[in-house]
Amino acid sequence: MNARRYKCPSCGAGLEFDSTLQEMKCPYCQSVFPVEDFLEVPADTGNQATDTDRFGMYRCETCGAEIIAEESTAATNCPYCSNPVILTGQVSGEWMPDYIIPFQLDKEAAKAALRKHLKGKKLLPKVFTTEHHLDEVKGVYVPFWLFDTTAEAGASYAMTKTRLWSDSHYEYTETSDFEAVRSGTIRFENIPADGARKMADDLMESLETFDFQSAVPFDPVYMAGYFADKYDVSAEENLDRITERIKTSAFDALLNTVQGYETVRQTNGTVRLRDTQIKYAMYPVWILNTTWRGQNYRFAMNGQTGKLVGDLPIDNFAYWKWRLLYGLGFAGVLYAAMWALGIL
Repeated sequence: MNARRYKCPSCGAGLEFDSTLQEMKCPYCQSVFPVEDFLEVPADTGNQATDTDRFGMYRCETCGAEIIAEESTAATNCPYCSNPVILTGQVSGEWMPDYIIPFQLDKEAAKAALRKHLKGKKLLPKVFTTEHHLDEVKGVYVPFWLFDTTAEAGASYAMTKTRLWSDSHYEYTETSDFEAVRSGTIRFENIPADGARKMADDLMESLETFDFQSAVPFDPVYMAGYFADKYDVSAEENLDRITERIKTSAFDALLNTVQGYETVRQTNGTVRLRDTQIKYAMYPVWILNTTWRGQNYRFAMNGQTGKLVGDLPIDNFAYWKWRLLYGLGFAGVLYAAMWALGIL
C-alpha cells in the first residue's frame, strides 16, 4: 500500500500541519504554506488491507523503507527517517471520513494542561508530580461516528406532595398522589461515538464536547505530522450505546417539565428514533502516557478545546487523614447543633 507525505517546496523535507498557524509548516527550514495548496482527496487505490489482516506493509516515499503498521493505522511517522506519512488506502474509498476537525492546540499545550491538572489535587501523592515520567505525547485523530436522529419520547410519572399543619392538640401530615404524562420530539445532531477499539469509550466520552462548527470536509493534508487510525468499530456496533445515551437525554428533558412536587418517579417510558443519519469524522485528541513506580497512567486532551481527563494515583495516608478530619468536623457540627437545641 502507498504511503504519502507532503514535501516542503523549499527544502524537500516532510511538511506537518501546524495547529497554531492552521497552515502547513516545515519543521526543518520553518517555511509555512497555506493548507489550500495541498488539498487533494486521494483516489481509492483498491489496495487496502482486508479486515482480517492485523498488520500491513507500506513503503515510505522519502527513504524507501518498508513500514509495518497495524491494519487500522491511517497516519504515522516513518521509523527510519521520521518523516510523517499518510497511508492513503486507509482514508480512501469506503474508509474515507466525511469530516475532520483539525487540531487547534499543540503538544506544548497538552503538556501544560497536564501540569495544571496535577495542581491542587490534595489526594495526589506529592512525589508524583516530580517523579512521574512523561513517556509519550502523541497527537491522534480518533475516528468517530456522528449520529443525527429525531427521538419521539414519552414517559409517565407518579408524584407526591406533602402538606403539614398543626393545632393545639395534634400535628397533621397530608400526602397527595398525582400522575403525569409527558411526550415530545427532540432532534439530536452530531452525537459522537468513537470507532477505535483501542480507545476506551468512557475516556473518549469524557472529552466531549467537540464543536462540530470547526469541522471541515476531510482531506488527508490535516493528518500530516499526527497519528491516525481508521475505524475498527462499525456504526452498527455503536448504535445500542448511542440509543441509550439518547434515551437518557430524552427522559431527562421530559423529567425537567415535572416541577413542584416533593417526589417524582418515572413509571414507564418509550423512545423511538427516526430519520437517523450517520457521518464519519476524525476528531483531534492528544494522548499523554506517563509511568510512576511501575504503573502506567494515560491522560487524554481534547485537541480542540483543551479539556484533559485521566486517572491519578491516590495517597492512601492522605485519603484516610481527610476522611478522619471530615468525620471529626461533621461530628463537631452535629454536637454543636444538638447543644443549641437543648438536646444535650
